[in-house]
Amino acid sequence: MQQQLSSAAQHSQDNGIKRGDLSSPQLIQDFAEAISIMEVSGRPNPSPFKLHKSASTPLRYSGAVKKVVKRNQTKESGNKEKDNQVEYDNASSEEETAEDLVLKPTTDSSELADAGSHQIRLRFPSEDSFSEETLVSKERLAEEAKKKSEEEEAAAKERQAQRQMMAIEELVQSEKSYLKMLRICTVNIRNSLNNLQPPPPNLDSLFLYTEEVMNVSSRLLSKLEQKQLKPQSPEFLENLCASFLSLSSDIEAAYKEYLWNYNHISLVENDYKQNETLWSDIIKVVKSAAPEVNATSLSFFLVMPVQRIARYPLLLQTIQKHTDPSHPAYALLEQTANTSIALNCNINEYKRFREVADKYKKTENLTIMDKINRLSTHSIAKKTARFSQYIKHETGMAPKLVDEEFDTLEGFFNILEYGILVLLENVETYLFHLQRFLECKTEEFDFDMDGEKAPVCYKEIHTALRQWILPMFEKRMRTLIHKPLCELRDLLVGPKNLIRKRLHKLLDYEVIEGKPKLSYEEQAVANAYKTINTLLLNELPRFNGLALQMIWRMLGTFSCLHRDLAADMEQLFQGFALQLPHSSYHPKEFQEWVETAVLEGARNLDILCQSVQETLNSPAVQPLSPSCQRRLQQLTDKHGSGKIFQVTNTVVGTRDFDLNLTKGEFVALISEFDTRGDKRRWLVDSGAKRGYVPSSKLIRYHQAAEDPPPSPFLPTPGNMMAFRRHSCIPDPQVIHVTSQPLFQVVAAYDFTARGNHEVSVRAGEPVRVLESQDKRGNSEWSLVEARGQRGYVPSNYLTRMPVGTGSLAPPLH
Repeated sequence: MQQQLSSAAQHSQDNGIKRGDLSSPQLIQDFAEAISIMEVSGRPNPSPFKLHKSASTPLRYSGAVKKVVKRNQTKESGNKEKDNQVEYDNASSEEETAEDLVLKPTTDSSELADAGSHQIRLRFPSEDSFSEETLVSKERLAEEAKKKSEEEEAAAKERQAQRQMMAIEELVQSEKSYLKMLRICTVNIRNSLNNLQPPPPNLDSLFLYTEEVMNVSSRLLSKLEQKQLKPQSPEFLENLCASFLSLSSDIEAAYKEYLWNYNHISLVENDYKQNETLWSDIIKVVKSAAPEVNATSLSFFLVMPVQRIARYPLLLQTIQKHTDPSHPAYALLEQTANTSIALNCNINEYKRFREVADKYKKTENLTIMDKINRLSTHSIAKKTARFSQYIKHETGMAPKLVDEEFDTLEGFFNILEYGILVLLENVETYLFHLQRFLECKTEEFDFDMDGEKAPVCYKEIHTALRQWILPMFEKRMRTLIHKPLCELRDLLVGPKNLIRKRLHKLLDYEVIEGKPKLSYEEQAVANAYKTINTLLLNELPRFNGLALQMIWRMLGTFSCLHRDLAADMEQLFQGFALQLPHSSYHPKEFQEWVETAVLEGARNLDILCQSVQETLNSPAVQPLSPSCQRRLQQLTDKHGSGKIFQVTNTVVGTRDFDLNLTKGEFVALISEFDTRGDKRRWLVDSGAKRGYVPSSKLIRYHQAAEDPPPSPFLPTPGNMMAFRRHSCIPDPQVIHVTSQPLFQVVAAYDFTARGNHEVSVRAGEPVRVLESQDKRGNSEWSLVEARGQRGYVPSNYLTRMPVGTGSLAPPLH
């Protein structure tokens, strides 16, 4: 520093500056201050020389010097991260340049400071050269900053790629570990639990739908390993997303059934915990099967699918977070992440629907006391509101919320239900007659026809049919048709209860529908109705389709069973064909012979049936039991005799408000159509309750408008027992009217015959009484002869009339 000051002083002296001016303490102090300000902190060997500034010395050049110092400090702060040698060289060069600029005096003496005023003016390089040097420094700094930014961006991309690869590897490795644990649970643990004596109850229900979950997981891993790509490969991510999307529907189908069944798994495991011995054995099996995981219960393994399906969105979103948007598979990855979220939403919605369905579709057989105990203020108010709303619908006071789509599905469901019940009834009747046929062991009877071949062949054929062919046919019928039909009938109960519960919830929903703001309970009612309605709209078409498909398949199976039966019977008859008569006939001639023989046998059988019917069949109107008479009298008093109908066949109710009636019961007609205007269903009163009955199973009951007077020739009470004792034997003392009787038996009322066993008479027409009872001893019918025809007429339709004098007729028995 001293050498530089000396050289500057010498230079100033050569240019005509007085020596006394240079030796001024103020000038030296100003120079030292300018130099000290321009020194850099990074300078290796700072000068220990210090000068104190005089307070009276003005610094006109201090502003320019401070600007230079400020730029130098900016340069130093921008280059802090460079090597020490580079920083040192740059700082040294910049300091030397600054010192040269400050200490280099100008040759123009006019620009020097006036000595008398003690002011010094320094001349710096031109403004243009200073700006160029500053621009060069800025460009260099910009290049260095850009280079640094590029390096940082490259480092960030590298870190992002590493995190992406780690997330992908975590998904793949966790999937492999997950599948391994499921295999240990379903193979090792399950087999060990089966070997326990006795095995735990309901063990199979614990592993329900586990095979489907393992299957879809193994398929996902096989798709990832199919192309033999490593997780570091860019194509691996695209293959991962494509594999997940292709299996999304299978993943949803497998996991939604497993998650719905998981509540049952928890209940079964809790039942195991109640038995300490069994639970200790289960823990031992679990620990021995998987010692590396330190599991203490079955739920450790069985809860893994529940956790896994919820982890897919997290893993995929983590991969997406560390994936550059410019990546070729980014759009596919985003779609996969959204699909995984949608899968969880669909599974949760399905689980909620199934819980609602399980809650409302179950049928409870409650006693009257149970129903009374369940009554409360809330339930009474709710049922009253429903009944009030229903009355408003039926009377037209309030419009009914109509859903055409649901009404169509419900109508088709009712048709399917009716068809299933009718088909089941017909199959049961078919099996009943088949069983009755198998009970007839005709081959055990001896007809003294051992010498003929035909009876022997028929006997062997019948034995084979009854002991081998028909029992096998009956077994297949019960297994393939009757049992599935019974199960399908039982499955109808759940949807039927849901449909009925939807109607109840609809009535509740219509009450609160018009309110602008709903309370919490009212919102729960609205949500319950919407949930049940949505569930039925989604599941009822599927149920109807599957039920219809099952019906068609069972009908096809029924045809195939009869085809197999015909084939077995043909094979059986081929062994006896040559031993039977008429076996030498041509097939056409044999067919004609068979047709003729069958027609002749049918004709003879018809004649025999008619003769038996005429001989043994009793009148159509039979005496009623006391209970039927009381019910008939009750219905007649209430509704009149013109509305009394009788049930021709057994009626089984298939819808709401349908009645179950047996053959022969009496009902009173109320309306000839239901609420929808269907004339095939009539509203009737059975005496106990009212309901709907198919009109095809009702027939009008005919009875006299008023009771005619009692028959004058009925037996007296004293002779009644004797009369009934011999009622089945023709009376040898048949009553005949003499040529000149005192009384003549005539018909008091018109009677029209309704069959061959009855005879028509007119009021006032004379008749001849042959028997005063029918063949069963019923005194309400009398066998008479009128106009040369014999038949039965009601006994109370006959009366005696005096016709003149003569001998009295013998007393009537």
